[in-house]
Amino acid sequence: MKNVYIARQPIMDSSEQIFAYELLYRDVEQKSLVEDGRYATAAVINNVLNKFGTQAILGGRKAFVKIDKKFLMNDLIFSVPKEFFIFSLLESIEMDERVYERIEQLYYKGYELCLNDTTCSLEYLKNSQASLNFFKYVKINIPAHLPQRDMRECIAGLKKEGLAVIGTRIEEKSHQQLAKELGCEYFQGFFFARPNIIENKKLDASQLSIIRLYNLLMQDTNIDEIASEFEKNYAISVQLLQFINSGAFAFRKRISSIHHVLVLVGRIPLAQWLMLMIYSKSITRTEESSPLILLIKERTELMQNLLKRIEPNVRSNKLGEAYFVGVLSLLNVVFGVSLEQLLEHLYISDEVKDALLHDAGDLGEIYALVREIEQFNTDAIELFAKKHGLDANDINMVLAQCIEDVNRFEQRETK
Repeated sequence: MKNVYIARQPIMDSSEQIFAYELLYRDVEQKSLVEDGRYATAAVINNVLNKFGTQAILGGRKAFVKIDKKFLMNDLIFSVPKEFFIFSLLESIEMDERVYERIEQLYYKGYELCLNDTTCSLEYLKNSQASLNFFKYVKINIPAHLPQRDMRECIAGLKKEGLAVIGTRIEEKSHQQLAKELGCEYFQGFFFARPNIIENKKLDASQLSIIRLYNLLMQDTNIDEIASEFEKNYAISVQLLQFINSGAFAFRKRISSIHHVLVLVGRIPLAQWLMLMIYSKSITRTEESSPLILLIKERTELMQNLLKRIEPNVRSNKLGEAYFVGVLSLLNVVFGVSLEQLLEHLYISDEVKDALLHDAGDLGEIYALVREIEQFNTDAIELFAKKHGLDANDINMVLAQCIEDVNRFEQRETK
């Protein structure tokens, strides 16, 4: 069997908070590097349980995993802990008598089951009626080339049977809106990894003040002047002090001034923090971390750790540039202007700018790979690994460590 990688895609609730994950090895409907889905599913589950750990990968949430008929009918399935995994049965599984019997067995043993990526029609609802009471979730392709009235009636029928409906293939805002209108309760798709960008003509005053803070940190500006500028932005200063005193830094005494923070922490770490903080839904504290800020955290971790893999002796300044490529990559979503326009206002190196705009240089190559990982393009992962003399385990370790770091970040943010 070819290489199997661990990756995860969030499934969101109606308030756009993460409800669960889907663990992926490759979309079996596409040309797959994995020759047997049964072994790929087993490998992914085994890696999560025995190599990386459920807390590191799932962070307390459950994971949907796709299973084919071979895996479904293999008694190995009963060794999978039901506390962590939800089985998504592929639509290609023919619902014969043996399959019905196995589904019933899993249901009464307490497993949660999902009908995976179905095309919701009244005919489908009629044909599936006998088995629906054994399922907890159903995934519906959005959009589908079906009359919306039929889809709405089908989804209403599924919900009447007690199933929670997950709208999948949400690629843009209109898909999400349609899924909500049709009655979906959860949502999955690349729209949440590629946020909709609304372009404005110019930056407003509050945005410019944040950029000014960033630029002061990155340039050779007097510390007193930087501290004074921070103190003019009360909300940012309060959150900075909360962050510094949260336990993330092992200082003997609590820090009470911005000037003290600048001296002890340093300019570049603060600039990195400032950029990351911008991705929060607001400057004030929220109960949940924004999916966007978690995506950016994931990008920065991948950028730096992939760079370390291909350049083991990489200097700290280049690692810093890798971080900034990741953290700046979706800043246009927050500010509502094009990335080209935004970068004109920021004090960054040509290497970072060229990587962001043109995928140029080592950083640009890694940035391009990070986007491919988000799309779970295993062909691109394989090509990158081959070019740089890495094996599947190297990439898997980077992906798993990144996921674990993002989970820790989210847990710290929500405390």
